[in-house]
Amino acid sequence: MKQFDVAIIMGSDSDLPIMKDSAKFLEDMGISYEMKILSVHRTPEKAMEYAKQLEESGVKVIIAGAGGAAHLPGVFAAMVPTVPVIGIPIHTKTLSGIDSLYSIVQMPSGIPVATVAINGAKNAAILATSILAVGNDDVKAKLNDYKKSLKEAVSKKDEELQELGYEAYLNRKEGK
Repeated sequence: MKQFDVAIIMGSDSDLPIMKDSAKFLEDMGISYEMKILSVHRTPEKAMEYAKQLEESGVKVIIAGAGGAAHLPGVFAAMVPTVPVIGIPIHTKTLSGIDSLYSIVQMPSGIPVATVAINGAKNAAILATSILAVGNDDVKAKLNDYKKSLKEAVSKKDEELQELGYEAYLNRKEGK
């Protein structure tokens, strides 16, 4: 099995438009990852086999996105107990992702899953990066640079608002 720091898993390819945000952020940070589509409901044996491989592979963080019943993050937290799991509840048509959120966040004592916002794949990758930064000064520096760029972007927007006023600012933002 190849070496990588983060496993990104999803229950369905319909989750990929959301989960790509995790991959993109990790790529920008230079963090290695593997992305898989696994269903604990439709392909339980394959999911269990992958979980066992992860425990032996040296993976440091698991990002798991799932919608509906959303058991994927919890199952991986149970199967790979020494690796932090970050769950991403995926928006659903029936309950707008609240079902996914509740399924992921309500884990029993002893099987924690860190949970981000519905469709919060980028935040999951940022949290994974924070976990990796604890033992890696290069990752820590990249994450600090990213956070600094967020601060600078907000400051720049405020300067423009103060200079232009809200109406001109909104018109520019809306391309008018």
